[in-house]
Amino acid sequence: MVGFILTGHGHFADGIKSALDMVAGDQENFEIVPFEGSQAATYGDDLRAAITKMHGECEEGVIVFVDLLGGTPFNQSMMIANDVDKLEIVTGSNLPMIIELLFARNGATNVTALAEQAVAVGQQAVTRQSLASVMGVADDDTEEDGI
Repeated sequence: MVGFILTGHGHFADGIKSALDMVAGDQENFEIVPFEGSQAATYGDDLRAAITKMHGECEEGVIVFVDLLGGTPFNQSMMIANDVDKLEIVTGSNLPMIIELLFARNGATNVTALAEQAVAVGQQAVTRQSLASVMGVADDDTEEDGI
């Protein structure tokens, strides 16, 4: 199984984890490492320890899901990736992406392919919706009075 680490600024990781627990239940080989300003001095060591532990438990590899490209969680993850094989970093993480990958990771042996799947699913999850599209009516077919 591929292990998952979720990290990001503030309560990002806690919030996504709470939603995941509600939708998919408690997951094995899934850990969060929040980046709180008050813990900035130890964050890199905490993240490295979580990745190292997960890497030891998941021989197929580890994916680190990060909130934002270029932020501290991303930068620290990339520095750790320099020293760890079979470690993939996915930025712009969202709930649909992680839910689908939780179910896809069982039996997965290629951590890179799984990370590429995460990007595709995450992009597909970002859409624009309107009331008309949800109701199955084209936007330009709505009545003049709005009803």
